Amino acid sequence: MDDKSPITVIDYGVGNIASVLKMIRFVGGDAEASASPDTVRNARMLILPGVGSFDAGMIALHKTGMDAAVKDAAANGATILGICLGMQLFMESSEEGTLGGLGLVRGRVKKLLPENQSLRVPHMGWNIVRPARPSRIFEGNSEEQRFYFVHSYYVECDDPQDIVAITRYGRDFTSAIEHDGRIIGVQFHPEKSHRFGMNLFRRLLGAT
Repeated sequence: MDDKSPITVIDYGVGNIASVLKMIRFVGGDAEASASPDTVRNARMLILPGVGSFDAGMIALHKTGMDAAVKDAAANGATILGICLGMQLFMESSEEGTLGGLGLVRGRVKKLLPENQSLRVPHMGWNIVRPARPSRIFEGNSEEQRFYFVHSYYVECDDPQDIVAITRYGRDFTSAIEHDGRIIGVQFHPEKSHRFGMNLFRRLLGAT
């Protein structure tokens, strides 16, 4: 990765930015948080973190001007990683709220309803992530990969080719997406996922 192009973590008042910055720096990446729409608009690589509800996330993006900035960055060819709620905000709509999403990926966000009624929602804790096709964020080996989840909703993509990983929690759900090789989303928290999270960030950032 070009040392002159730090990864920009979008600061819009939603999400655990400190943990993301710490993990990126730990694996050798250069990262900075920014609350400036102009900085985001012109960035080469972005990370959109997020915790909380869909509508609250979209309201925060709109109030800070980051909704337009993220769309402009995507149109300019930036690579964008969405984490947890950040990935959900890439979609067109959500059952959790009434507002439209960023629309970077065709599809919607749906309530996680496990077929096994004994399983609690939110889905919280470590779970296996199974790659569904080759992608830039997962290693191409047979080792079981585990990541840390905290969520009650999941994304449903219109194009199956956008799905790069599946997880089982009473039912299969999409746990990672990759659209056009640049719009990447993970439902889990790689910044809380120890060595598997480190490997994911190394692959994404080229900081091996």
